[in-house]
Amino acid sequence: MRKFFRSVLFTLVLLSLCALNAFLIYLYFFGSKEQDLSGEWTADLDMSEQAAVTAYIWLQDIEGVSVSPEEVESRIPELTIEVNLKLEQTGQAEGTFQCMINQDSYDACDQAAYEAFAAAFRELTAERLRMAGYEGSTEEEAVEALAAEAFGMSTVSYLRTCAPALLPSLEELQAEYDGSGTYETAEGILIRRSGDENGAVTRSESYIREEEHLILIAGSETEASGFDDHPVVYTLKQAQQQPAAEEQ
Repeated sequence: MRKFFRSVLFTLVLLSLCALNAFLIYLYFFGSKEQDLSGEWTADLDMSEQAAVTAYIWLQDIEGVSVSPEEVESRIPELTIEVNLKLEQTGQAEGTFQCMINQDSYDACDQAAYEAFAAAFRELTAERLRMAGYEGSTEEEAVEALAAEAFGMSTVSYLRTCAPALLPSLEELQAEYDGSGTYETAEGILIRRSGDENGAVTRSESYIREEEHLILIAGSETEASGFDDHPVVYTLKQAQQQPAAEEQ
């Protein structure tokens, strides 16, 4: 089982590297020239895969009902966390920025992740009870009542307490994305600097500006976690609001 899990992780890492290389090749041949990046941008960080893999590992570790990674993934809904980035050009190829994780979005994503995990856990528990010849009800409410009696808490609370965290903590994401300061662009590279002399952070990213979309790919950093080096696609908020205005 451990060998199988390692092969799953290796496959996921390989696919991520292939996608990243494809973006880098695109940048090299078709990368953005310096341009005004001013605007309020928003991106959705996809947490679905991480939550599904974490849930699968834990279910295997507790020797629950046999389940495949695909089956766990199918039970996890689309999970995204919103991050907002404001850029304001103040000079030639330079300006100020402010970036922040939307905490309400994080809380909603975290709750949805554990509710989906709990639903899968109840379903698998019910299946195991039926396999063991349990004569009581295996409906969702009955299984939840059994879990509450056995654990002294709801299934969601039990999973939050005993299972690994499905998502990075809010503090981890804030350390990675939150910040404000100045930026400059040069040859398709966006360099952001935040903090003061005692705790300065420099973040360098390749970027592509395509009309209402801004694609950032992490590069070198100092005093930053490097949590996520996947491309992050930001959308101009004004462009998101236009369809609604047209409908009116």
